[in-house]
Amino acid sequence: MAGVAAGGINAVVGSGSLITFPTLVALGFPPVVANVSNNIGLVPGAVAGAYGYRRELRGQLTRVLRLAGASLVGALIGGGLLLSLPEGAFEVIVPVLIVISLVLVVLQPWLNAWLAARRRSPHPHGGPWLLLGIFGTGIYGGYFGAAQGVILLALLGIFLEDDLQRVNGVKNVLAGVANGAAAVLFIAAAPEIDWKVVLLIAAGSTLGGLLGALAGRRLPAVVMRTIIVAVGLLAVGKLIFA
Repeated sequence: MAGVAAGGINAVVGSGSLITFPTLVALGFPPVVANVSNNIGLVPGAVAGAYGYRRELRGQLTRVLRLAGASLVGALIGGGLLLSLPEGAFEVIVPVLIVISLVLVVLQPWLNAWLAARRRSPHPHGGPWLLLGIFGTGIYGGYFGAAQGVILLALLGIFLEDDLQRVNGVKNVLAGVANGAAAVLFIAAAPEIDWKVVLLIAAGSTLGGLLGALAGRRLPAVVMRTIIVAVGLLAVGKLIFA
């Protein structure tokens, strides 16, 4: 059930790991093993979520390829950091990143207007600042990944002049690329992976990704922003008080 819920939340917003990761830790799995196994297991769910948004992704191939490269490279760096840094480091870093992303989501309509007034001509792919932001988010996604989707939605919504549903489709692809790249690294280099956990989460997250995409594509922009903020605040609470 945790995998289904995580896959659904990831497709709509992002932060599904805040369901599966604490569940694994509560069951007694070491944090790094739980994080690595969780990341690998959520990859099929990310693919399912992106597939569910295939209509919104039409006409965005060039944009997706440009941004996906930055997400992939960043995720490999983030995954390397996870395997080399102390286990408890993300407990300090992640809440700060989530809070920043939530502020960006709330201010997004005003920031869009502010940026639009200062653009000489809109950049169809968001320009170099978005590319840098996607790279940084890829590092974060490869390292831990909870609320990666929240940060991606904030960045894409600010720098791209496009419908929020189309932006959410791009978000699902970029998050899936980051998860997939990190998963390949973990399979090759992680000292321990629990494959039973991987298979259970993979099955649940795939179903959840398809169901989440089906629901998310029907949500108005205001409702989606409300869900983003609510899930992000829940993520911060879990990380600080769990």
